[in-house]
Amino acid sequence: MRPGRAISLPRSVGVLLAKDLLIEWRTRARLNALIFFALATLLLFSFAVGPDTKLLARNAGGYLWLALLFASVLALGESFRVEQENLTLDGLRLAPADARAIFLSKAVGNTLLLVALGALLIPVMVALYGVQVTMGPLPFALTLVLGCMAISAPGTVYSAIASNARARDVLLPLLLFPLIIPALLAAAKATSLVLQGDPMEQLASWYGLLSGFNLIYWGLGFALFPRVIED
Repeated sequence: MRPGRAISLPRSVGVLLAKDLLIEWRTRARLNALIFFALATLLLFSFAVGPDTKLLARNAGGYLWLALLFASVLALGESFRVEQENLTLDGLRLAPADARAIFLSKAVGNTLLLVALGALLIPVMVALYGVQVTMGPLPFALTLVLGCMAISAPGTVYSAIASNARARDVLLPLLLFPLIIPALLAAAKATSLVLQGDPMEQLASWYGLLSGFNLIYWGLGFALFPRVIED
């Protein structure tokens, strides 16, 4: 490659995503903490509700997404820690690559991490709450992917903003939680329909809400992220 030649956006995203996944695989500290925290959250919900199995089964979708949401704060909060500690972000800004590649790589990486976490939590939820996946694995997988994307896109932007603040662990959830209430509600409702059945054919409308939310916030993150990481 000739010096000064800009790297294409897809290649930049691939290189940065591979770097993040390699770091995560070598350490696995963040993934282990996320798994433990999310499992503990599901257990706490079962203890709080008590022996009412019908109530647990009816609200299982909401409990699953609350566990993922709380765990996502840990994942998102750590997503820029390495770059801040080692001044890697400054080097990435100086590289001949589109700054939007940083957003896409981080958002896709966080999505993959949350999807993997959700896949691990589903068997635990089924065992703890006594639910069945009535509509099969494919609708459940689609719901999981759309919901995790809805958390990751705005979460990545706000994580970059909060990474420069002193109280970043407090600032991130304060910024993120109010914003993703519509997406969290849609994901929980869609999950409940996948688990319990959809006789009124409401699932498509919740998918539409999640898809619209993702379209808006992935687009905004892609467009605005270069300004977010400017000094």
